[in-house]
Amino acid sequence: MVGELPEESGTFVGRETELKLLAEALSSSSPRLVTLTGGGGIGKSRLARAAARAVEDGFPDGVRWADLGPVTGERLLVSAVSTAVGLADQTPRHPVEALCAFLATKRLLLVLDSGEGAWAAGRDLVGDLLTACPGLTVLVASRRCFGLAEEKVLELGPLPADGPDALALFTERALAFRGRLGHADLAEAGRICRRLEGIPLALELAAAQTAHSTLPEISARLGSRLDTGAADPDGRPERHRTMATAIGWSHELCRPADRLLWARLTVFGGSFDLPSARAVCTGGPLTEAGVSEGLERLTAQSVLHRRGGRYWMLGAVRDYGRRWLTALGEHEEVAGRHAGHFLRLLRLADAEWLGPRQIIWFTWSREAYTDLCAALEHLLDVRPDEALDFAGRTVFFWTCCGRLHEARAYLELALSQPSTPGPHRTRAMWALGVALALHGEYAQARELSERCGFAAAEDGDAEGVLGAAYAGGLTALLTGRPREALELVEAALSAAPGPDLASGSRLRCLLVRVFAATALGRLVEAGALAQRLRADCLAAGERWTLSYLDYQLTLIRLSQDRPAEALRYARASLESKRAIDDTFGSALGLDLLTAALSAAGRYEAAARMAGVADSYWRTTGHPQRGTPELAPVRERFERRARRSLGAPRYEEAFRSGLAADHREALRTWLDGED
Repeated sequence: MVGELPEESGTFVGRETELKLLAEALSSSSPRLVTLTGGGGIGKSRLARAAARAVEDGFPDGVRWADLGPVTGERLLVSAVSTAVGLADQTPRHPVEALCAFLATKRLLLVLDSGEGAWAAGRDLVGDLLTACPGLTVLVASRRCFGLAEEKVLELGPLPADGPDALALFTERALAFRGRLGHADLAEAGRICRRLEGIPLALELAAAQTAHSTLPEISARLGSRLDTGAADPDGRPERHRTMATAIGWSHELCRPADRLLWARLTVFGGSFDLPSARAVCTGGPLTEAGVSEGLERLTAQSVLHRRGGRYWMLGAVRDYGRRWLTALGEHEEVAGRHAGHFLRLLRLADAEWLGPRQIIWFTWSREAYTDLCAALEHLLDVRPDEALDFAGRTVFFWTCCGRLHEARAYLELALSQPSTPGPHRTRAMWALGVALALHGEYAQARELSERCGFAAAEDGDAEGVLGAAYAGGLTALLTGRPREALELVEAALSAAPGPDLASGSRLRCLLVRVFAATALGRLVEAGALAQRLRADCLAAGERWTLSYLDYQLTLIRLSQDRPAEALRYARASLESKRAIDDTFGSALGLDLLTAALSAAGRYEAAARMAGVADSYWRTTGHPQRGTPELAPVRERFERRARRSLGAPRYEEAFRSGLAADHREALRTWLDGED
């Protein structure tokens, strides 16, 4: 799960003294900022993980890990940290303000790993967090400290080159490639450790070469390079030259095609899979088959790491490859292929929204977030029309994944650029209208939706007409104007007739019709339409609309005093929300689940689930929200449960739910035998 401590790859070797010092610093009440510094490849991340695990019991709200390696700039930084701590803010506040408010009362350890790409923004953010959040402790693993007043700096050096730890690390990694080492090999291994000055990444890269070289050969090659290598051009300590030499030596041992692949892979912001590597890196001397074979060879040499079907590079190795890509003069060309590839994937994700792969695409949009941002920023610079298309297709994926701020910011940026009028611009307009409505900026959302509707009608863009009607209808529903919402979508549906699932925008307009009819008290009509659309969604494998249909059927059955059916629909809605990982939608669904439990006479369970729902709402930055007709239902069934249990017992159950891990509590309920 995002934000949890990463799994350890390999065993943790040595560092007992450093681990003890770091754990003691983190366990102390002061200072609340501890920075672990050292050069690339020195083992900062691994030590930070070990220390965080050692002290996590001392932090009631846990340990959260933010990998900042792919991050550049404030927007991505705040987004990465918010995701790590579980905040999916849906308010129009500045993201830093929302993050500070969310963490203000928590006693939590936040680990920021490898934030060199956003160092200045990281310094400002950490300063704000420490000021606003008295229970927060921050551990930073970086090549440089922030220089803040409340900062304890621990500098991490190499493993002692003559000590047992460096030898243990090298031999453990070498055994994975050779199977066994003889007595003479151990002596040579000691010489290699001394030549590489105990630098962990250098040792691992050298160990990988034992798959096809003897230890004396490795030692001789290293000796030759280190004896003739130039001093570090930036005047850094000698071990930086040693580290660069080890990486450079690994680079020289690669085939020419693999060196080119190494360089091209650095355009990926985070981890990547084989199809993406083929799409982005194929060209010139690199064939698709060559990319596949090269990935395997680079992994065998520890240049790449793999977990499951995804690959990634360590920071120092990535930096080396990026310099080569720039030197080759290929950066813009490869970045363009990268952007084109992710635009094609996003178009495919949008095209398959109404099918069984919808959930797969939701997962992909979270995993590929950094690359999607990099691709979009490249298109904003060079191809603004494609940037509009790209930004317009992100809105439902990103808002459900807790990235409403980012979706809105990119849409506003794309629309501010000179571009060609037409479907791409219209789509971006109504997508921004949706984002504004979800941010509670209803006047702007309404005005933008109206302009978008006129533009789409003039262009004969039926999909744009439906999209604008959905954005306007959503805004009307959220502001208590269901009749207006119904009129908007009815006009659009009449202007663009077709099957229910002809497009995502058409289906969403029909969903607005269900919500509006329910709010107007036309329950039989709303229920019949919801059941029809529900059958369509089940047949197609679509889950986002299905979740809201089940949500609305829960509300309808509660209004009809049919609690058993309401409970079934509430469960089904939350199952879909869990599959999508929609925090905001889960909060809405939990409110109705609470009401359904109370309607069914299960008052203690209702009180506890109300606490879980409140915990979910806090992760969105909002008090309870939803369409206006939801509030009286929530209040009526809460009063019934409170009256039946008595205030003390209700509050006890509520606090129990509030204190629980909200995701785990929901998982337990959904997976139970209820």
